[in-house]
Amino acid sequence: MKSGGPEFQWKRALRTLAFWALFLVAAVAVAQLFGRPQTEEAQLTYPQYKGLLESGKIVKAVVIEDELHGWLSEPILLPDPRTSELRKFRRIVVNLGQVDKATIDEWLKYGVEFRFEKKKVNWTSLLFNILPWALFIGLWLAFFYQMQAGQRGIFSFGRSRAKLVAEKPKVTFKDVAGADEAKQELQEIIDFLKNPEKFRRLGGRVPKGVLLVGPPGTGKTYIAKAVAGEAGVPFFSMSGSDFVE
Repeated sequence: MKSGGPEFQWKRALRTLAFWALFLVAAVAVAQLFGRPQTEEAQLTYPQYKGLLESGKIVKAVVIEDELHGWLSEPILLPDPRTSELRKFRRIVVNLGQVDKATIDEWLKYGVEFRFEKKKVNWTSLLFNILPWALFIGLWLAFFYQMQAGQRGIFSFGRSRAKLVAEKPKVTFKDVAGADEAKQELQEIIDFLKNPEKFRRLGGRVPKGVLLVGPPGTGKTYIAKAVAGEAGVPFFSMSGSDFVE
């Protein structure tokens, strides 16, 4: 017999979301691990930058918007921003505020080899920003779908879930092998379905149901179809749980 439509697998959806969340976190961690620059840059103040520039220690620079990423002719001791201990740095970064003609003239004056580059997209940072929102939206959609399914279940309570298999089944008792006793006992049901007025005049009423007992696969549903086929009436099917509800 046919059952109702597929239900939303809430636990499976949560497991899927958790898997993809862990996968994205792992991917971001790997990207950070292998995408981290080999040489760290020391963050300088503007006066520190001016001192190094005027002393001729900045030999090369890449300018990205208003930031200068420079290479020094020799390492210098500067405090590590994470530990405050002195460390040797050969690369620096400083925020210039703006890059104008006077700034470029200074680089040319002190022999700095420089070039301009466009700012690259930081995919790691972008993933970390998007991931919480993606998880939130995914969980919200799953919860919303579950609520919708629950509402559908509430409003459909008490409504028949029977499925019409065939308008008039072509299966008859000729197609059912054996089960002679069952056929004989069901013959009166067939007669009633064929000519209900005759039985009503005599005060007869159709039984509320007929219980066919037997293990799975012995042809109970097939016999029920044959009864509908013999009587020339539609055949409806529903699961046991829907019937109880």
